[in-house]
Parts: sequence; structure tokens; C-alpha cells
Amino acid sequence: MLNIIVCVKVVIDPEAPASTFKIDPVGLRVIPGQGIPPVLNPYDENSLEAALRIKERQPGKITVISAGKSIPKAVVKKCLAVGADDLVVIEDDIFEDADSYTTAYLLAAAIKKLGEYDLILAGRMAADTNAGQVGSGVAELLDIPSVTVARKIEVNDGTVRVERSLADGYEVVEVPSPCLVTVSHEQSELRAANVKGLMAAQKQPFTTWHAQDLAIDMNRIKQNKPLKLFIPERDVQCDRVEGETPEEAGANLALKLRQSNQI
Repeated sequence: MLNIIVCVKVVIDPEAPASTFKIDPVGLRVIPGQGIPPVLNPYDENSLEAALRIKERQPGKITVISAGKSIPKAVVKKCLAVGADDLVVIEDDIFEDADSYTTAYLLAAAIKKLGEYDLILAGRMAADTNAGQVGSGVAELLDIPSVTVARKIEVNDGTVRVERSLADGYEVVEVPSPCLVTVSHEQSELRAANVKGLMAAQKQPFTTWHAQDLAIDMNRIKQNKPLKLFIPERDVQCDRVEGETPEEAGANLALKLRQSNQI
């Protein structure tokens, strides 16, 4: 049986308008407005869908790991509702404002505690930070090969074949298992849960761990600290270029662009 581990993160809904967020300049954290729900990171949903499709083609077990200071259980139980077999929640104050290394270190420790695995999947990045570092960091700490931005994954006889998304197409990479693959948005969206799955997920038990359960070295926690966190300001200026005819307006536009060194 193929053992697949999927790492998921709960984030503030990335579809919420920027006007609903505030920045704590001292604590360097984002404060969401009221009514903004937490959701599964969309890229992690892509990785879970990839795991479910692999399991449909061959016998397998999917274990989902989610880490954070305080994880809304109704959100992560969605993973069980769509077909994941087990759920492990790692909750600890240590995750408050944790950097990418800290998150990767704790996830790697949790994966070691779980035991044997063949494939680890994660989203290409988190929708709240867009750092894209945790997945590769976990692979480095576990000393296993990793492949990033996958749009398609196939597992055959101990080999993982990945199509990596590129700006001008894709490339095919093959690595031995166990390995880690970060999944891009080109992978299909996560399937919807049916009523039976939702009801079963509410009753299904899950595992909860804390940092002290993972045999970690506290000296390796929170090695980085952001210097500044802010919402970018946009300053848009618009000049109207006119002319008696479309041809004259076009000529006037070309002249103005040339004068401003734009062409």
C-alpha cells in the first residue's frame, strides 16, 4: 500500500478584499476583519486532490498533517470528508508568527514520528505568505529528493514521475520514492465533499500533537524575523491623450511615450 502524506495549512480566505485586512506594525501580523472565514490553502487543496487521484489508481493511504497555533477543526476535517484516511493536527503557541524554517522543521519532525511514507505532497506555496519555502525545506530536513510546481504526478514501482510547470510549457522529472512534491494550481481543484463524507468526517477521530511530542531542538526554532509587514500602496496617474482624429491621437500618444522614455 502506498503511504501518502499531505501537508495542509489553514489561511485567511485569499479571496477576501484587501480593505478587510489590517496590519499590526508592532507584532508584524495580519489582522483579518470580522466575517473573513479561515479556509484550506488553495494550493494545498490541489495537492490533496493529487493524492486522491493517485489513490484512485492504486491502493493507498492518505494522512493529512496540519500545523498551527489554533487550528479550526471544521476546516481541516474537510480533508477527511473528501477521502483522506487520517488527520494529524499539530497545535502549539510556537507556531504564532513562525517562519518558513520553523514550520518546515516541525512538519519534518511530525513526519518522522509518523514513520514510513512513500510520497509527501504540499502546495507550491501558502496563499497568505507566497513564500514557497516550506515544502522544499521539509524535503531537505528529511534528506529526500523533491520536485516543485507539479501539474501532474504518477507513481509507478517506486518511481515518481512529475510534470513540472514552466513559463513556456512543462518538463518531466523522475525521482525515486520516498520523495516530496509541491503541487501547482494547474492540478485540478479539490473535489467537493458529499453529505455522507461530511457526516463521517464529523465522527472520525483525529490525532493531536504538541511541540513537546515531536522530540525537537528548541534552539532551531524561529531563526528568522520579518523586518516590516505592510499593505502596498498604489499611486496611479492617468493622462488623457486627445486628437482630432484617431490617427492624430495615436501620433500624440507615440510622441508622449517617446518623451517619457517609454519607447
